[in-house]
Amino acid sequence: MFEGLRFNHWKTGLDDAGIVTLTLDRAGSSVNAISREVLDELEQIVERLAIEKPAGAIIHSAKPSGFAVGADIKEFVSYAEHGSVRENIEHGQRVFEQLARLPFPTVAAVHGACMGGGTELILACRQRIAAEDDSTRIALPEVMLGIHPGWGGTARLPRLIGATDALPVMLTGRTLSARRALALGVIDRVAPAAELLAEARALLRRPHTRPLGQRAKAWATNLWPVRQILAPMVVKQTAAKVRKEHYPAPFAMIEVWRRGGSSIQQRLALEARSVAKLADTPTAHNLIRIFFLQERLKNQGAGVEHGIEHVHVVGAGVMGGDIAAWCALKGLQVTLQDREMKFIQPALDRARQLYEKKLKSADKVEAAMKRLRADVDGSGVADADLAIEAIYENAEAKRALYASIEPQFQAQEILASNTSSIPLDELSAGLKQPQRFLGLHFFNPVAQMPLVEVVRHDGLDPTVERRALAFCKALGKLPVAVKGTPGFLVNRILMPYLLEALRLYSEGVPGPVLDREAKKFGMPMGPIELADTVGLDVCASVGKELAPFLGLELPPGIEEKLDAGKRGKKDGQGLYVWQDGKPVKPEVDPDYTAPADLQERLILPMVNEAVACLADGVVDDADRLDAGVIFGTGFAPFRGGPIAYARSEGAEVVKGRLEKLARQHGERFTPKAGWDLPALREAPALPVPAGHVLPPRRAPRRQRLTRSGRPARHRRNRPPRPATPATRPHPHRRHAPARPVRGSPARSARTAGSRPAGPH
Repeated sequence: MFEGLRFNHWKTGLDDAGIVTLTLDRAGSSVNAISREVLDELEQIVERLAIEKPAGAIIHSAKPSGFAVGADIKEFVSYAEHGSVRENIEHGQRVFEQLARLPFPTVAAVHGACMGGGTELILACRQRIAAEDDSTRIALPEVMLGIHPGWGGTARLPRLIGATDALPVMLTGRTLSARRALALGVIDRVAPAAELLAEARALLRRPHTRPLGQRAKAWATNLWPVRQILAPMVVKQTAAKVRKEHYPAPFAMIEVWRRGGSSIQQRLALEARSVAKLADTPTAHNLIRIFFLQERLKNQGAGVEHGIEHVHVVGAGVMGGDIAAWCALKGLQVTLQDREMKFIQPALDRARQLYEKKLKSADKVEAAMKRLRADVDGSGVADADLAIEAIYENAEAKRALYASIEPQFQAQEILASNTSSIPLDELSAGLKQPQRFLGLHFFNPVAQMPLVEVVRHDGLDPTVERRALAFCKALGKLPVAVKGTPGFLVNRILMPYLLEALRLYSEGVPGPVLDREAKKFGMPMGPIELADTVGLDVCASVGKELAPFLGLELPPGIEEKLDAGKRGKKDGQGLYVWQDGKPVKPEVDPDYTAPADLQERLILPMVNEAVACLADGVVDDADRLDAGVIFGTGFAPFRGGPIAYARSEGAEVVKGRLEKLARQHGERFTPKAGWDLPALREAPALPVPAGHVLPPRRAPRRQRLTRSGRPARHRRNRPPRPATPATRPHPHRRHAPARPVRGSPARSARTAGSRPAGPH
């Protein structure tokens, strides 16, 4: 059937029943990212299938990791740089529409990850079947990159499952399990992974008929009057979570859906124009950069065996207990030590709750609980490959603990501290093997915060550091190596922000005004609410530890709150009154006028300290600094991080603002050393993996052949242009930050690591 054609990324097969099997297997890659070459080859295949008209076709993946991770983002960046995004979006749409128009049944068989362009590919098939397995995940997460689906996702999904279900899926970018996708109607059937292709053939022979209610919802929710009523409601819900000027993609996607008519060609044209416009926004540029930074952090531990099977954690408080629970969740054997069982039991109870939420199955929950064992006498140290100390912040107590642990080590074990701010040179004094000691600073809540600071000191063995990075990767965390100076990276940058907010509060600026101004900049939570959530006692403790190093002072009023037993959320009272876990924020006098420089007083101390961290070599480069601050504090992701923000505003401009603040409000705003660094004046380069070369503007097309093997004339089959014009929108230890409700549009605007964090 495919005589004369040669494919690098697709494998084809034809059985006796006349069913064609198309296997996606991108050459030279462990995953299927849909590139221009992949699409060009699929276009040739579809054109030949349209001529041959087999009994049916099944599309599946040869990659064990999953169906497809989506479009090749590196190519997308190249298209954006060359102004050819729309051309390439339309090309993908055209190929998928040709697939959708084939005059015979098509079935997509999905296993593992099916993201973005992969999901749009399966939506172009008549039927879809997925492996009933925990690894199966289906999503359209493009909005997290500052764009929205562009290969037919917005045009097809609402018409398939109804707008009221489709819009939340696309606005949040959340993943769907196989069962959830089946319930929504995204897929038509599930099957055991071992029987996926056999069941796909059965589905091809006996297509699934969608329930009447599902079809009625899909029809009714996409009628023109309904779209005009629903769209403003969805916009209002979205605007309550994210600001349009910060994250235009969700609003642009709603507008594309609102304007889309019954013609698939018109809907696709609206979609392509909208994505091309979004791709040129600073938000998309920054979110795509953050995506690559995230991948860069993930890959730091690649190719290294961490050699850790048993973890011993000392300290069963919120941090230690949750670190232990997470390690056991990820398959490691864990022993958890504290002075008495009464201190360990709450951690075990929290672990069970976590496992029940994450694992669902009772058998899997019990298996995880068996991996997590209480160890009051600390006998687990002798068998551990890694011991993590997570006791209270006292250097003398920590050193005494190390003196009891280190003699029990046999050979290559690692000793780590979860300290949040104590310099490691101070903690390592007295160790016999300081080269195998480092910091592993997790953030709270451990199950939600992706960042781990891998804290260095002068005597650290580089091999141990690489093992620690690989260990973090195995835990599904994002490690960033930092210098062991006070506060490390995240707390050092966060504390000037919190302390300045508390100072402004003591000067009479209402808490709601401070919170509103920070969120207006793009922070996920205001500083006053954050301080209460973390606990004023924690803020005061970390503030006292870091203030001398940072040249700051603890603002007045905090000690009085603590003396009165008003530590914040945990006591029901702090800077706010708390009810049912939520702050009751007082009304602000409508005649109150906030200081004109309020936002600068809040944000610029963070940027100033970030520059100082870069100058001091706390991290290896500006990219890692931006990534660490975003994934550790929730710093406005759409701004790209504090260094990216300084670059975009202009380093001299920001420095000048700091000098003005210093003249008006005190020396704490004086620009720190580092504002003359060349890194502040460079455009950020795309952080692609070493050895990768960005593709040219357009991959060369392969010559298509006719059935006889002769060159075929090029056919475009362009969809007609729509009659309507294109759319034009576009701190430490112990807190659990507020976050968007599952399914809310707020998730669309955030990367995985942008939850607010206080000093830890």
